[in-house]
Amino acid sequence: MDLKLDWRLYVLIDAGILGDRQPLEVARAALAGGATVLQLRAKTWSVREQVAVAQALLPLTRAQGVPLIINDHVDIALALGADGVHLGVDDLPVALARTIMPRGVIGYSPEGIADAARAVGAGVDYLGVGPFAVTGTKLDAGTAIGATGLAQIVQAVQVPVVAVGGLDQHNAADAITAGAAGIVVASAVTRAADPVAAARQLRSIVAEALSCTERA
Repeated sequence: MDLKLDWRLYVLIDAGILGDRQPLEVARAALAGGATVLQLRAKTWSVREQVAVAQALLPLTRAQGVPLIINDHVDIALALGADGVHLGVDDLPVALARTIMPRGVIGYSPEGIADAARAVGAGVDYLGVGPFAVTGTKLDAGTAIGATGLAQIVQAVQVPVVAVGGLDQHNAADAITAGAAGIVVASAVTRAADPVAAARQLRSIVAEALSCTERA
């Protein structure tokens, strides 16, 4: 794809934790704070609801040169011309997704090193690995893998790995030190009193940690 992939601050627009905030409000704040990727994850919404919000998000992300990823739904991503899709173990197999979406970004949430390696072989562009820490956003996320578990997968694959799950300003640097190309956050931005400031702080923390890693 033409957009430069920058994984540093990957923000989930998660329907399950929006509360009184609107998805476009969160997206604008995240982008203003320096988000480098946005993903729409709305497992409880109808397809039509997801399409409507994704259509509204695309002009915002395009204006900033930021990829918009759709969770689960290859059909929505293709129909709207979104930049990619993120899949899990119960979704369309990666190889099939790559067949019908040859130029889009495909991300995947693996269950362990072997699953991660299979996904890479099938054509994923990046992996979302976690949960890094205990998270209340995704209740079925499983046991936290921490820096050690994250590093094991980073070292086993040749695609960018973003850390996901329970990440905030207190542990974002730890994920980068473990080898992550960036962090995936939801509540750390969406539920912040000032989402713009929260995103900006996270972006700064990640940038500093990446700089330290490169110098090491």
